[in-house]
Amino acid sequence: MTTTQPRTEPDDAHGTEPHADDTAAADGHHGPHGYSAQKDAHLKRLRRIEGQIRGLQRMVDEDVYCIDVLTQVSASTKALQSFALSLLEEHLRHCVAAAAEEGGAELDAKVAEATAAIGRLLRS
Repeated sequence: MTTTQPRTEPDDAHGTEPHADDTAAADGHHGPHGYSAQKDAHLKRLRRIEGQIRGLQRMVDEDVYCIDVLTQVSASTKALQSFALSLLEEHLRHCVAAAAEEGGAELDAKVAEATAAIGRLLRS
């Protein structure tokens, strides 16, 4: 059985080709994605949010006052929303802008996709 080594070098947002194992995501979209240039910053931000969520678990475990837990829930929610908006902006600047250059059905599909994502964010 052959195992593949994890990729160690980051994607370059300036036109280099992604590795073969990175070209197809589980959803069928191909990289590099709009967030690739900021990947390290996004991962750092997500780790910080993860720490906030672990803090919530600890607060509940330690029977912290309800309002204090809710305050932390609000802060965690705002952090996730801010991350989502940043990702959405990068999607619009990269993926939708690239589709606009191509025009036609690709642009329509990307706009519909972005609109659906915005709708999901508004419902959350």
